[in-house]
Amino acid sequence: MLLSLAAIAVGLALLIWSADQFVDGATAIAEHLGVSSLIIGITIVGFGTSAPEILVSIIAVLEDTPNLAIGNALGSNIANIGLILGVTAILTVIPVDKDVLKREYPLLLIATLVMIWCLFDLQLDFVDGIMLLTLLLIMLWYMIDIHRNNGVTKASENDSENQAGSNELMPLGAATGWVLLGLVVLVGSSKILVWGATNVATALGVSELIIGLTIVALGTSLPELAASISSLKKGVADLAIGNVIGSNLFNSLAVIGIPAMLTSFSIDEKVLYRDLPVVAAITLLIYILSRFPMSAPHYLTRFKGILLLGCFVIYQLYLYFEVVTN
Repeated sequence: MLLSLAAIAVGLALLIWSADQFVDGATAIAEHLGVSSLIIGITIVGFGTSAPEILVSIIAVLEDTPNLAIGNALGSNIANIGLILGVTAILTVIPVDKDVLKREYPLLLIATLVMIWCLFDLQLDFVDGIMLLTLLLIMLWYMIDIHRNNGVTKASENDSENQAGSNELMPLGAATGWVLLGLVVLVGSSKILVWGATNVATALGVSELIIGLTIVALGTSLPELAASISSLKKGVADLAIGNVIGSNLFNSLAVIGIPAMLTSFSIDEKVLYRDLPVVAAITLLIYILSRFPMSAPHYLTRFKGILLLGCFVIYQLYLYFEVVTN
């Protein structure tokens, strides 16, 4: 048990460190290419901070613990909105661009609905995986194309000006090196984390799904929290919003889609009536909170952050009491 707990701690620490290096390197590469902060957040940072979830889920499925993979994906989506955006909004008010409400948020809602549809029969197979990944690629292409056509990528010049004098741009060679190193450590730390979490779940008689929804989901969501807070410190609010939207897109479509392509597996029925409704509700809630009031400008205020964080805490307490009572 002690070795397994140590493996979880070491795995989480390495996950956080390697994801941070990956994000820094990937962001520098994107800046060299002249891409806007929002697109960096949705694509590069979104993928980078979701890389732990993707790798953990792949390894979990290959080691015949598929519910750990599903719990990881759903729990991370809930944590990204309730915990990450909640805490970030409490720390500082987050402006939400009206164009994001028109384009990116609706795509996240669509991705969430398609994911729920694929999970509704409590089975995932190759066809589901292809469908989810194809939708992800279409959405990413659409967003990049829209921003390119609207000239939004030019906003990267303003981002560079905001950061000028405080942070020198990482050389392209060094950025590439950190990306590669980050990915290598991500793979190893994901393996360690899944091994430790699975052993603890077995020893305590706790289901893989609960472990995935709590310990693993919280651990793999920490990079998103670090990236969001860091982006606000640098005055790049678009990056914080884009990070969560992008991460949840990858969680809903890639973290679930890739394992489904590798093997077919069944899902715990509790996902259907306990976890999926929470994912759908909190995804819709962040959209409503971001649009309210209807008149521009739109903000995620501290009160809205407290509301989001409260939803997350209530869900975690529900899971805790379910484990205790069972």
